Amino acid sequence: MFSVYILTYNEEVEIAGCIESVISLCDDIIVVDSYSRDRTVEIAKSYESVRVIQHVFESHGRQRTWMLEEVPTKYDWAYILEADERMTPELFAECDRATQSDEFIGYYAAERVMFMNRWIRHCTQYPRYQMRLFLKGKVWFSDYGHTEREVCDGPTGFLKETYPHYTSGKGFSRWIDKHNRYSSDEAKETLFQLQAGDVRWKELFLGRSEIERRRALKDLSLRLPLRPVVRFLYMYFILGGILDGRAGFHWCSLQFFYEYLITLKVWELQQQEKEGEARHC
Repeated sequence: MFSVYILTYNEEVEIAGCIESVISLCDDIIVVDSYSRDRTVEIAKSYESVRVIQHVFESHGRQRTWMLEEVPTKYDWAYILEADERMTPELFAECDRATQSDEFIGYYAAERVMFMNRWIRHCTQYPRYQMRLFLKGKVWFSDYGHTEREVCDGPTGFLKETYPHYTSGKGFSRWIDKHNRYSSDEAKETLFQLQAGDVRWKELFLGRSEIERRRALKDLSLRLPLRPVVRFLYMYFILGGILDGRAGFHWCSLQFFYEYLITLKVWELQQQEKEGEARHC
């Protein structure tokens, strides 16, 4: 068996469905809430077997690392479940089998992006893997842009089963507000990478996994002119978003908008740097 962490902040719309997807499968579920201002905690506490712990949110990486270090679990293995994701019986069974092996200390699982009532299979780079199941004490998380990246002390593997990720269950206004915040963090990370990072060409073409190739592709994309336009064309025509119907077009358009916000905020940060340098001259 393994324990399940559920990360929340103002997730009253999603939290019940998330808990219901796993409560009949797992006997150690911990909701780690970032002091939600809606009914998230109330709903989570209505499930007697679910523990609810609150901690002030600093960043995605720090929240996860604090959770792993400070929140005890019944089992040595843990699975991280986001509130807008769902566990499936098939994925749970595969995770259960994986924890009985000593071959790997962590496993990546692929998400199925659900948007406008359908699976966006083509333009979401499916299968797009995230670190989800791991042995505690062997995996930590650091910050990268608006999200986090795992730090692993040992070999990792990949799960075959996938999980659904409902990206707009709380409405388009919430999606836009969230990605406006995300774009600020991404702009800071982009500026840092442009100044201190480089393109990992070997991983881009010869990467051993989808994760290495995807992250190297992102390093390259940061340096491309007309990034929002390039991203839309890449997602819609090269990845096949055109095959995802109307939902695919709207998904690619939203990603264009998100990339546009990032590029604007990168320019803004660069202007602030120039003004700061001018004042010190």
